[in-house]
Amino acid sequence: MARQVYYRDCPTYVTRDGSVIRELMHPTQHGNRQQSLAEATVAPGAVTALHRHHQSEELYHIIEGTGRMMLADDEFDVAVGDTICIPPMTPHKIANTGTTSLRFLCCCAPAYAHDDTEILEV
Repeated sequence: MARQVYYRDCPTYVTRDGSVIRELMHPTQHGNRQQSLAEATVAPGAVTALHRHHQSEELYHIIEGTGRMMLADDEFDVAVGDTICIPPMTPHKIANTGTTSLRFLCCCAPAYAHDDTEILEV
């Protein structure tokens, strides 16, 4: 199991919700078992697609920028240092309301899987 992963060695890709993701630790790549940790980036003015995860509970921790989070029937502003818990089956999306990138750490348990992501709007 990889106990240390270097940021520079983590390539980015676009997820089903439209955010740019850098997997920092994931079972399919690093040998950990029960969770994943990624850095997500949303460009200024962009918003992720409304989606939900059937199995994974997610935590978002904002590390750069400002945004507006939609979580089920609630909407609220987010900024650096804020953490949001997203229970399984909860519709959610996040919009970048600032002029710089919105970046956040995303922890999923069980680990993120494309097949666990249901897009609710196109």
